[in-house]
Amino acid sequence: MQKSAVRKIRVLGIDPGLNITGYGAIAVCGSGDPEIIEAGAFRMDPKAPLAERISQIYDDLTELLAEVKPDVIAVEQLYSHYKHPRTSILMGHARGVILLAAEQAGISVQSLAATKVKKSITGNGMATKRQMQLAIQSVCKLTEIPEPPDVADALAIALCAGRTIK
Repeated sequence: MQKSAVRKIRVLGIDPGLNITGYGAIAVCGSGDPEIIEAGAFRMDPKAPLAERISQIYDDLTELLAEVKPDVIAVEQLYSHYKHPRTSILMGHARGVILLAAEQAGISVQSLAATKVKKSITGNGMATKRQMQLAIQSVCKLTEIPEPPDVADALAIALCAGRTIK
C-alpha cells in the first residue's frame, strides 16, 4: 500500500519597504520543520523617484511570484508611530503594490501585525531586529544570521502565517 504524498503549502512572507523589501518563501507541511525555498531582498535606489521604486517592487515581485508560485502571501500590516506618521504613509505605497501583484496573480493575502509576528517567533512582541535575526537563524537552522534584517523579518512573517495554515 502506497502512502499518499502530503502537500506542502508555500507561503511567501514580505517585509515591505521603499529602499529594501525583504522576502522569504517557505514550504510548510503538518508538524514538520519549515523548508526555506527562497529568501532575499529587493533593493531600490533610495534617490530614485517614488514611482520608479514602486514600479521596481512590482516588477521584482511579479517575477518572484512566477518563480516561487506561493499558495499564500503574508505581508506585514502597516502601523503608524506618532513621531513618524510619514513613514506609514510611504510604506503604504510599497504595501499597496504588493497587494496589487498578489491580487493580479490570484494569490490570497494574510496581513499580520509586526507585534504578532515577533511574539510568535521570539515570545516578545517588542523584539529588536537583532533578536529576530537570531531567532530566525535558530528556528530555520541557518549557519549564518540572515542579512539584511528585512530578510529575517520576511521569513518570520512567512513562518507566523504558515503556523496558522497547517
